[in-house]
Amino acid sequence: MRVNDDKALGMGSAISRRDFINGTAAVIGGAMTTGPLFAATGAVAPSSSYPPAKMGMRGSHPGSFEYGHLLRDGQLDVAGVTSTGETYDCVIVGGGLSGLAAAHFFIKNAGTSVRVLILDNHDDFGGHAKRNEFTVDGKPLVVNGGTLNVESPQRYNRWARQVLEDLGVDLERYEVANEPNSKLYSGLGLKRGMFMDKETWKRDALIVPKGAGRRAGRLLDENLPISPKAKADFQKLMADSQPDYLAGKSVEEKKLFLATTSLKDYYEKTIGVDPQVTWFFRTFGYGSFCVGSDATPALYAWVQGMPGFSGLGLGPIPDDLFADLPGGQHGRQKESNRAVHFPDGNATLARLFISKLIPDATAGRTQEDMGTAVIDYGTLDRPNQTTRIRLSSIVVNVKHDGDPWSAKEAVVTYVNDGKLKSVRGQAVIIASWNMMIPYIMPELPAAQKEALAYGVKGPLIYTNVAVRNWRAWEKLKISAVDCPGMFHEQMELTEAATLGGLHHAATPDDPIAVHFVKTMAVPGLPRRDQHRAGRQLLLDTSFETFERETRSQMARVLAGSGFDPARDIAGITVNRWPHGYAYTYNSLYDPVEWVYTESPNRPCVIGRQPFGLISIANSDAAASPHTDAAFLEGHRAAQERLERRAFPFTKG
Repeated sequence: MRVNDDKALGMGSAISRRDFINGTAAVIGGAMTTGPLFAATGAVAPSSSYPPAKMGMRGSHPGSFEYGHLLRDGQLDVAGVTSTGETYDCVIVGGGLSGLAAAHFFIKNAGTSVRVLILDNHDDFGGHAKRNEFTVDGKPLVVNGGTLNVESPQRYNRWARQVLEDLGVDLERYEVANEPNSKLYSGLGLKRGMFMDKETWKRDALIVPKGAGRRAGRLLDENLPISPKAKADFQKLMADSQPDYLAGKSVEEKKLFLATTSLKDYYEKTIGVDPQVTWFFRTFGYGSFCVGSDATPALYAWVQGMPGFSGLGLGPIPDDLFADLPGGQHGRQKESNRAVHFPDGNATLARLFISKLIPDATAGRTQEDMGTAVIDYGTLDRPNQTTRIRLSSIVVNVKHDGDPWSAKEAVVTYVNDGKLKSVRGQAVIIASWNMMIPYIMPELPAAQKEALAYGVKGPLIYTNVAVRNWRAWEKLKISAVDCPGMFHEQMELTEAATLGGLHHAATPDDPIAVHFVKTMAVPGLPRRDQHRAGRQLLLDTSFETFERETRSQMARVLAGSGFDPARDIAGITVNRWPHGYAYTYNSLYDPVEWVYTESPNRPCVIGRQPFGLISIANSDAAASPHTDAAFLEGHRAAQERLERRAFPFTKG
C-alpha cells in the first residue's frame, strides 16, 4: 500500500468526509456512533452535540478563541455591551480545574446561599481536563483529551489533598480495582518500541527491544541503522561505569554547569557523542517543558535518571534537591514514579466537581460513577442554583465599578453567541491563563501586566484514534512506540483502566483507542520563541492534515501487521492546545534562582497579586502545569476573596 495515497489511508471514508460543524464530525454509516455511553446505565444517549462525543478539531476548538485574538490585536471594541442584569457574589473566569476548585472552596467557606457564576470560552467544562468519547461496534471508549493523571499524589499540597478528599477520590481503591488490568499488555508480551523513520535513516524500521532494563540500553542489542562510531558512542553512554566528564569542578560547580547547559550540548560537546546518538534523546523534555533536549537543562536529565551522569559524583538526589546551589534553601521535593490515570485522565475530577457544584447535572456521585455518568449540559446555567456554568462565553474585559480599592462590584464583559454581554460580581477570580489577563484587565499596574505576560504556555496536541481492534499491535508485540522523527512523537494503546461500569478492552479483538502526542517544539530557538512559533504552526494546521498524517503514521509504524487504516480506523479526535502546559522556569533561559528557589521575584508571584476585587488563580500562577498546583492556586484565590468579603475595607 502506498501510504501517501489518500484513498488507501481512508481519507475518503465516512468518518472523514468534511462534514464538520464547529469541529464535530457528522458520521455517515459504518459502526462508529457519536452518542456517548451507555445503554448499561439506563441513561438516554445525548445527541452528537454532546461535547465529549464530538470528533474533529477539539481542545481549543473553532469558536473558543477567535474573540480573544481580536482583543489581543486591538480589533475588538468592548463598548456597546448589553447588561444581563445579573449580580453574583463571585464571578469566576475559566471553568478548568483551578476555576472549579476556586468555586468549591468559595462556596465551602461562604455557604450555599451565595451565588457563583463560572464563565468559560469552551463548549465544555474542565479546561485542559477534557474527555473524548467514542462508541465502536457498541463498545464505549473513553480517552483523556488533555490533562493525563494525578501525578506523584504523595507530594500534593494540603489543599490539593483536600480537594481529592472533598470529591470522594480514593486513589488506593482505584488502583486495587485496576490491578488485574496492569498486566494486560505485558502478559501478551507487548513492549514499548522505537520507530526510526526513512526521512532520517533512509528506511523505516520498527525496533522492538527484546531484553530487559533501561529502554535506551535495550536498543543496543538491536540492528540499529547507525554508524559504527555512533554505536560505539551509544555503548559508552549506556555503560554502567562512567568517567567524570566534569573533573576538577566541585559538586556545586557541576550542578550549576548542568543547570545552564542543555542535555544535547552536554552529550555532544561535553561527552562528545555522535549526533546520531542524541537523536534517540531528542524528545527528552517534551513531557515537562514542551521543548526537547536542545532546550532542557542537563541537570533535569540527571534528576530523571538519564545516562551519562553516574561518574560525576553528584551523590543521591537529596530531598532538598538543589540545596547546594547558590540560594537553594527551598528546592523542589523528590518526585516518585507513581501516577494515577483514570480512563479520561483528570476529566474524572472535573466531572466530580460538577456533581458536587450542580447536583442536578448528573446522577453520578462517586469516582466509579464518573466512568459512565452522563452530564446534562442543560442544567449547568439554570437560575436559582448556587453555581452556574456558562459555556461558550469568552471574557474580554474585567473592570472595577469605580476605584479598585473602594469599589463594591466589578463588571465582567464576555462574548456569547456573537454578542457582548456583562454581569457584575462582588468578587472576581480570573482562572484563565496569565498571558490573556493584561488584555482583559488594562487597569492593572504595568509591572503586574508585564509579569503576567512573561510566561509563554507550551503548545501540544493529543490525538485520539478509535480502532476496531488491536490485533496488529499484538502481532508486532508493541503496546507503545516512540517516533522521534515523525508527525506525532508518541503513539500508544490507552492504559488498561476500568472505572465503574466503563471497561477497557480485554482482548486484541476488542475496539480500543490509540493515544498520540505531538509537541510543537521548534529546535534551535530559545524556549519561549519555540512555544510562539509552535503555536502558530499548530493554529495553521488543518484537521485534514492532522488526519492524513495520523493515518499515514499508523500505516507506516504498523506495516506488515495487517493493519488497514481505511478499514480499521473508526474515529479521530484532535485535541489542539495552542496554550497548553503552564510555563515552568528553565535555568537555560531564566535566572537559576527562579527555578530552584521560592524567589519572590518570579513573575508568577508578582503576577498573581490580588488587585481590588480581583484575584488570580490557574496553574500559571504557580508556574507549574500540574493539577495540584491548579488546586493550590484556586484555593489561594478563593481565600483572598473570602478575606476581602469579611474585611471589605482592607487593601488586597
